[in-house]
Amino acid sequence: MELLRPVIGGTVLSLAVYPEKDAPGRSLSHARIEAEGLEGDRRKKRPVHVVGRENNPDVARANIVLDVADEDLQELVGEQVHIGTAVLLVTELPKHCPGVYAEVVRAGTVEVGDRLA
Repeated sequence: MELLRPVIGGTVLSLAVYPEKDAPGRSLSHARIEAEGLEGDRRKKRPVHVVGRENNPDVARANIVLDVADEDLQELVGEQVHIGTAVLLVTELPKHCPGVYAEVVRAGTVEVGDRLA
């Protein structure tokens, strides 16, 4: 019997990039996600940081905020997810902040309102 991954189906509430370390982020209505992360974001150790709705994205410095709880996101570690036209591999939990980190499997675009599949 094959186990199915949890169905989350969250909606993108906000997108942001942080071009400079410790500087305020820039909110976006849509973004291109490349192998290194969101276009316009400074390059970090992990390409994409995703958090749930209960987090302040500026405090977490998250790229993508979804309309789901963080504990639901945590269940996706090790899974590939589609968001917009991009495919992400959820790789790990951050040590000192909420949400999850993801690598880019397939580049694409994401918009506020897109659904996680």
